[in-house]
Amino acid sequence: MKPVNIQSTGAAHCSRCDAVCCRLTVVLQPEDKIPLHLTTHLDNGLHVMARDPQGWCVAVDGSHMNCGIYENRPAVCRRFVMNGPYCKAIRAEYAEQGAASHT
Repeated sequence: MKPVNIQSTGAAHCSRCDAVCCRLTVVLQPEDKIPLHLTTHLDNGLHVMARDPQGWCVAVDGSHMNCGIYENRPAVCRRFVMNGPYCKAIRAEYAEQGAASHT
């Protein structure tokens, strides 16, 4: 997977991997029809998208940096608006965490 390049004040672009949405915990809903090999259950019982050892959603196609199940992605992913308020907030938080880890 490519390293994340965060510029919290700029626009997110999946092709440059500026967005961190593919590292969020994606809680699945009963209506989501995700193949079971891409999911897991947390200790608290939540059914979620699985993540790879680096924390990326396992549905991310690392060679193309896009969602490998885009047409059938979970409902919460469908509602996530790139460059919307939540997107900007999580990118800023992620950038702050990265800056703090370098001090």
